[in-house]
Amino acid sequence: MSNSSSAERPAAARKPRFSFKPPVDGTRPADAIQAQIRTMIASRKLKAGDRLPTERELAEQFSVSRNSVRQAIRSLADGGLLEVKKGASGGAFIRNGGAAAVRAGLVDLYSLGAIQPAHLIETRLLIGVEAARLACERGTDDELAELEENVREAEKAARAGDAARRTMINLEFYRILARMTHNPLLEIVTDAVMVITLRFVEEFMRTSNTTVMPFRRKLLEDLRARNADAAAERMRGHLLKLQKIYLAEVAARAGRSRFKTA
Repeated sequence: MSNSSSAERPAAARKPRFSFKPPVDGTRPADAIQAQIRTMIASRKLKAGDRLPTERELAEQFSVSRNSVRQAIRSLADGGLLEVKKGASGGAFIRNGGAAAVRAGLVDLYSLGAIQPAHLIETRLLIGVEAARLACERGTDDELAELEENVREAEKAARAGDAARRTMINLEFYRILARMTHNPLLEIVTDAVMVITLRFVEEFMRTSNTTVMPFRRKLLEDLRARNADAAAERMRGHLLKLQKIYLAEVAARAGRSRFKTA
């Protein structure tokens, strides 16, 4: 039979049927394009995997230049909402999953000063304690083995005097712990907080390994014993110590800055 069924045809990316409106006068075209696309994602008119119209089609619908369209798409891709693919079957697609968008948005807020170091430190304490508790209750033996390997790698980096690598491994420790909770929202938030924490550490200070690694080893013992209360309290104690150190450094930095400008 010459006519093949639709099930036999190669699957194509769904191209939603909708139209955009030209920007309101006085609004930057690229900003208006981003706003409408974000609104359609929020309202589920656009879903993961959907392909946007071509640059030419978008420029016609918005009544703007292709350069404005290109700028908007680039910003949305940088923010994690879009994935741009090359080739004949390429285009701008709604990205599957929102972790990158959440991470990019929170990092932007930190860069702009809307999220202050004190907010970051407080949030680390709140999510870190519960992540330790849930990881103890839900983490698998394989995940626990991954966490142990992370601690060994951090110790190797410390012995080698590689502070930058040790910091990256130490931050990954919290991501593994979050994955052990099997709570995708907690994983996403923890990932974003760790990215911001790296910014903070690079700007302000690096913690001493003399207290971090013994804490990690003790926490591993709590996790192996499946003692959720002990794991949570150990994490609370460690993060409270870090909170005191970090806030003192932030206050000292602010004091030095005021002294210079006085």
